[in-house]
Amino acid sequence: MEISKGEKFRQIYAVGAMGGHSPYDFRIAFYNDSPKAVVQEGKQLSVMERKVETELILSPLAAKELADWLNNHINEYERQFGEIKKPGGKKVEAGEPAPIQGYM
Repeated sequence: MEISKGEKFRQIYAVGAMGGHSPYDFRIAFYNDSPKAVVQEGKQLSVMERKVETELILSPLAAKELADWLNNHINEYERQFGEIKKPGGKKVEAGEPAPIQGYM
């Protein structure tokens, strides 16, 4: 098999993902968060701006295969480098609910 990158290929770095599913497909939107200063009622506030970089749409079978692939690579990573933990030392548990559910 020969693998090549398409003309519109690009790499992105994402700090998180959100999405959901329907009977027909799974959707995963990858995003980055950055602080943003806003003025509200004369006061300067700091809020997080979430920029969605791209969305991936998968068939149910492709989503299951992606989940298996990710789990295998996460297990291999943890065997080599140690347990992946959330900031504050909390272990990342498989199946934890995402903070945002459903389509965008």
